[in-house]
Amino acid sequence: MAATEVARQSTDSARNLSLSGHVGFDSMPDQLVNKSVCQGFCFNILCVGETGLGKSTLMDTLFNIKLESDPVAHNQPGVHIKSSSYELQESNVRLKLSIVNSVGFGDQINKDESYKSIVEFIDAQFEAYLQEELKIKRTLHNYHDSRIHVCLYFIAPTGHSLKSLDLVTMKKLDSKVNIIPIIAKADSVSKNELQKFKIKIMSELVSNGVQIYQFPTDDETVAEINGIMNAHLPFAVVGSTEEIKIGNKMMKARQYPWGTVQVENENHCDFVKLREMLIRVNMEDLREQTHARHYELYRRCKLEEMGFKDTDPDNKPFSLQETYEAKRNEFLGELQKKEEEMRQMFVTRVKEKESELKEAEKELHDKFDRLKKLHQDEKKKLEDKKKSLDDEINAFKQRKSAAELLHSQAQQSGSQQTLKREKERKNSGFL
Repeated sequence: MAATEVARQSTDSARNLSLSGHVGFDSMPDQLVNKSVCQGFCFNILCVGETGLGKSTLMDTLFNIKLESDPVAHNQPGVHIKSSSYELQESNVRLKLSIVNSVGFGDQINKDESYKSIVEFIDAQFEAYLQEELKIKRTLHNYHDSRIHVCLYFIAPTGHSLKSLDLVTMKKLDSKVNIIPIIAKADSVSKNELQKFKIKIMSELVSNGVQIYQFPTDDETVAEINGIMNAHLPFAVVGSTEEIKIGNKMMKARQYPWGTVQVENENHCDFVKLREMLIRVNMEDLREQTHARHYELYRRCKLEEMGFKDTDPDNKPFSLQETYEAKRNEFLGELQKKEEEMRQMFVTRVKEKESELKEAEKELHDKFDRLKKLHQDEKKKLEDKKKSLDDEINAFKQRKSAAELLHSQAQQSGSQQTLKREKERKNSGFL
């Protein structure tokens, strides 16, 4: 009874709090919007198409500004990728826009590898993002995302069919980027021919297995409009930054001798459809598809090349540490194997070199012996010749001495006879 009384008194003395506002987690979307607006957004567009199809003009028309771009000389041997970034703001939303242009695409005589530099550029942006993710100290919150979110592929308005260059390039790009095909300068094709051209293009894309970007229809708010717009692909567009007065309004248009093509008139071209789908309705989905589909595919392939796996051979979860240890052991094993192979190769080469040196040494010894023997033979011949010359000299000296002796004896004998005759003459004179 006492406990019940104490509880009643405690309840009566409790302070009542009145809520000053709504409490709930349904404010999370507003928080996310505010945070995203503060951080700003980025959007990267890749323009691929042959020279002269109006890529820069369309970009200027699309964002209703004059994007500063210096003219580039088309005298390079290959395709050159040029990227330009711009800071745009609409209301309180900031957008960092990057326009990437494929300069010189289709200008070469040999177009076999025209797509190569484009693919390498896209992969380079994926690689840069992956390297940032793999860092120990990451700064992804303020990292400038340079991954390509959409590729606007400009198709020449031939009215017949796609060129093989277009099919090959789009096939190489469809697994790396969201492709939206565009028929450029659509005012050069009649309306009936344009419709047949669109059907022909889509048929060729399907038959060649080219996967282009399809506007998503899973969101009920945009499912209807996206479904309708998917049937209008590829968009036939006309770009122009020139404003012409039509009626009482200034409108972007192209003036021809036969009439005026209004860029924002849906009866004239699909520019408004492209702008709506690309910027107003599906820009975030393009960004999400780039990260969730194309980047994830690149990341998975790259990590599998590096040896990382999610499961072991028994289909059990494989931790990153185990993967690292397994890869490290595998690398050390390969390193040891290569080291042993290099050691064996070194020993083999040393033995071969020693054998070559021994053979060369033996040849040198043989040559030395031959020269030594030849020297001895020459020396013996010289000694024999010297002995012979010495004998000849001695014999000559003996003959010379004998001759000198005979000469002196003859002189003595002559002088004695002369004296004798002189004496006899004298004696006969006295008589």
